[in-house]
Amino acid sequence: MIKAELRRLMLARRRALSAEELAARSAGVAAQLFAGFDVAAWRAVHVFLPLQRRQELDTWPIIRRLWAAQPAPRVVVPVVEADGTLTHRLLTPDAPLVESAWGIPEPVDAPQVAPAELDAVLLPLLAFDERGQRVGYGKGFYDRFLLDCPQALRIGLSLEPPGPRIEDAWPGDVPLHACVTPERVWHFGPAAAELR
Repeated sequence: MIKAELRRLMLARRRALSAEELAARSAGVAAQLFAGFDVAAWRAVHVFLPLQRRQELDTWPIIRRLWAAQPAPRVVVPVVEADGTLTHRLLTPDAPLVESAWGIPEPVDAPQVAPAELDAVLLPLLAFDERGQRVGYGKGFYDRFLLDCPQALRIGLSLEPPGPRIEDAWPGDVPLHACVTPERVWHFGPAAAELR
């Protein structure tokens, strides 16, 4: 299936989820993430903040659990700058948040973190396939960003299991090492086992 079709299909599925089902699936993804990865070894984790109007997976349970860990990794979130590029900012429990023009909560005046410092990137997505290809909103923000942190474990967070093969993946698409769904963790390629 091509990305545009998958995008339409998965956005419709997501809109049909009740608040209770979204919360339950988000909790399932959080549980699978912490059971499936050695999170204690991560020093810096990049996490997206959920776009509530798009009914995105709720990452706040993951973030709160990371903050509570001993030792706690640094939690880093994306900020879309005026020129359309992403920067990566430290998120602390007391950081004030403002909603960006995209509707994304972002920390105010937070220190910037270099992509080279990240041990893992938790990626938003609409769909993924069993090869580790992903479909996002189509802006390419994450594909460009991931080229700057090849050392980081790339983990998708998905409300749904893998879908049909993404037929129009191209060389600029950066595949996942793993994807977490409410039911299980999917691993892709030989590098995934080494990075766990």
